[in-house]
Amino acid sequence: MSRQPVVVVGHVPTPRGRAALEHGVAEAHRRGARLVVVNSSRGDALVDEEYLQGDPLRRLEDELTVSGLPFELRRPIGRDVAEELADAVSETGAELLVIGLRRRSAVGKLLMGSAAQRILLTVECPILTVKGPPRPP
Repeated sequence: MSRQPVVVVGHVPTPRGRAALEHGVAEAHRRGARLVVVNSSRGDALVDEEYLQGDPLRRLEDELTVSGLPFELRRPIGRDVAEELADAVSETGAELLVIGLRRRSAVGKLLMGSAAQRILLTVECPILTVKGPPRPP
């Protein structure tokens, strides 16, 4: 019996997180996959602006329900995001991980963010990286 494919998405409530989610949903539909969305906080979730709570969390759950995809929303606290995503990929046997990257200046392009770099070096499946829209001038 074959197992349903899985697409894991690292999601934060930012333009880059929105782009990752949109691409992840599209890839899951294309592959007939289950979607696993990871929104984690390394520190105090009460003050972490990238950790979904309240209305933003409910809107995400509603959006995932409307997508028609089978999904799981993981919201771990206390570990590094790279470790959380690597674990989600490993535990689910994901065939794709989708993450968003910030747009960077010319100098910033030489130095990728440390979380993104750890994800790219540790995750054992193909990774789709997407950029959020450019910042307004």
